[in-house]
Formats: sequence, structure tokens, C-alpha cells
Amino acid sequence: MLTPTETSRYARQITLPEIGEAGQRALSKASVLVVGAGGLGSPVAIYLAAAGVGTIGLVDFDAVDVTNLHRQILYSTDDVGSRKVDAARNRLAGLNPTIRIVTHDTALTSENALDIVRDYQIVVDGTDNFPTRYLVNDACVLLGKVNVYGSIFRFDGQVSVFDASRGPCYRCLYPEPPPPNLIPSCAEGGVLGVLPGVIGTLQAIETIKVITGAGEPLIGRLLLFDALQTLFRTLRLKKDPKCAICGEHPTIRELIDYEGFCNPRHSTEITAAELSKRLGEVVLVDVREPYEFAAGHLDGAKLIPLSDLPQRMIDIPTDRDVVLYCQSGSRSGRGQQIMKEAGFTRVRNLAGGLTAWMRR
Repeated sequence: MLTPTETSRYARQITLPEIGEAGQRALSKASVLVVGAGGLGSPVAIYLAAAGVGTIGLVDFDAVDVTNLHRQILYSTDDVGSRKVDAARNRLAGLNPTIRIVTHDTALTSENALDIVRDYQIVVDGTDNFPTRYLVNDACVLLGKVNVYGSIFRFDGQVSVFDASRGPCYRCLYPEPPPPNLIPSCAEGGVLGVLPGVIGTLQAIETIKVITGAGEPLIGRLLLFDALQTLFRTLRLKKDPKCAICGEHPTIRELIDYEGFCNPRHSTEITAAELSKRLGEVVLVDVREPYEFAAGHLDGAKLIPLSDLPQRMIDIPTDRDVVLYCQSGSRSGRGQQIMKEAGFTRVRNLAGGLTAWMRR
């Protein structure tokens, strides 16, 4: 039974016939893992905590940066420099001290994903990169978990619910990742700060619906949102019988190397692991913008924004190996092509960019 405190706290929610006391009890017993405590994870975590989800897990390996604050509403200016999971735990505990917050201050990897995901009923994907999206999907399929998916870019967002036991999974929608360097990250392409609030709130709604059984979750449907036109569209999705992990004859039976899957190795790339062994040997060039460089960069790196690169290649040595990097590897990949066309033969791109380096 609900306690008097719970009955009072969730009174407006319990009044809904689609929720009621049974739905509220289901919420209090539920466990949800939020992967990524950033733009999407912030509204998801806030609303799930407010709704009374009994156990909320948070996975993130990053610290709060001032550039996060325009969209990551879990944090305040006082939190800048703090570990995200610590600041998020404090905020959520203050919002609802009756629930349990579990923090995982780590990157989700092929080595730890199954152990972390196994303890939760539902996983909410609040990530911003393709390797982790495929990792979350595959872990959920292998463990029989529901994956509440969301993604954002500039003014556009997507939401769906992937449950391989009842419909398609993420790989049914996207069997292969886009070519490396084709899709810029939010840091590179920008994002309207309000947009992750819209998409993350929709993810929280879908999570509550799955837990309580209210309404029809977005299983087999992809919701598209265009903020510039304030337009919602829904696409029907079908389960792919040839899907590599949830199809009739799956070929993926364990977690794989997702960085390698999404960023096929070329002789022109260098991994974070390889670079860590050669830091004193190579010339590091950061092609991001000055404000990004000021927020954090690799020691010894030379700042040459991509737009300035054609005019400043004279500042780059030709007798040493050069490694370009940006946030995700997109801009530095373009910079590498510019330098190759100018005659540089010893230039490589950091695969996955600074994000991959920080994850390592």
C-alpha cells in the first residue's frame, strides 16, 4: 500500500484513472537507468524522480561545464566543475527524498554495459553518439529490457520505444551507422537549448506509460519533432526479420566493439589508446573554436580553428606526425582532408575526437 506521504505527494497523479494507486505502486517499484545525464537525461531524470520512480540509475563520466547550462537543467552555475552524477544525485534527492538514486560515474562500454543494465527494468537512452546508442540497444535486446530512445540535433528531435519482444529495435531502424564524420555533434552543429527539454520530457512520458500500462507507448512508431515549424510527425516502424540482433537469425550474440563498428579504422586515423602512447612524439592540433579550447583541451595542443586552417598550415611542421582532433572527429576529419590536399602526408585524425579521449 502507498504510505500517507506518498498518497499526498502524488495525489494529482493518482487521481488520473489511467494511473491510480496501482500505477503509482508500479512506479514506486520500478527501476530506470538513464544513460547520459546531459540535455536529454536532465528532464528525464527530473520528471521520473518527481513522478515517484523508485530507483533511478544515472550513467555519465563527465563533469559539468558552463556550456552545458543552457540546456542541461539538472545543474546550476554552482555545479560547474562537479561530477555530473554527483550534482544530479543532489538535485534529485532534494526534489524527492523518498526515492533511490544510484550513480555510475563511468562511460558505458562493452565491458560494463551488461552488468549495469541488468539491474534495471527500463533504459532511457540520453546519449549523443552512435557507438553508445548501438551499445545501449544491443545490451537491452540481449537482456530483454525496454529502450526508450531519444535524439536531438539543432532544431529536430526523435523519440521511440524499442522493445524487441513486441516490436523493432534500434538496429531495425538504423542497421548501419552513418559514415564517419558525416553527422556533427551538438557541440559542432549546435542545438536549441529548449529542444532536449521537449524530447526528454517525451521520453519521460513514454517511460511512465511503459511502467504503468497507461496509453499506447511508441513501440513500432518513431515520433519526429521539428521545433522551427512546431510540427510533429509519426512514422510506422516494422521489425526487420533480417536484423543482426533481434531478427530471425541473429548474428550478434554478445556486445561488440562499437567504436570500431561506427568508425571503421583507416590508416589515416589514430585511436585514443594509440595516441596516449605517442603524446610526446606527435604535433597536436585542435581545430575547434577558441571557447571550446578554453573549456578543455589536450596538453600541448596548438589551437587552429578549422576555418583558419588553410591560412595557418604554415605553422604546422611537416617533419613530424600531426594529429588533428575536435569534439567528435567530424571537423578534424575535414581538416585532415584539407591538409592532405595541400601536400601533408603525415597527418592523422583522432577517431571519435575529444569525446573518445575523455571516455577512455
